[in-house]
Amino acid sequence: MRDKVEKVLDSIRPGLQADGGDIELVDVSDGVVKVKLVGACAGCPMSQMTLAYYVEEALKREIPEVKKVEPV
Repeated sequence: MRDKVEKVLDSIRPGLQADGGDIELVDVSDGVVKVKLVGACAGCPMSQMTLAYYVEEALKREIPEVKKVEPV
């Protein structure tokens, strides 16, 4: 499952990088994906919305086993 998650993150990464940020996969366990936003995304006040509406939605759409995404 980790490889699937990495593949989806790679597909959305350009959108984050366009705004000066990026995302790192920390862990995948029991349908919970733990990620770390870095660069401009790390301090952005919109980071929670980015996680919920951009990252989590993309992961759930492509990998139905994903239950939620948590920041670390």
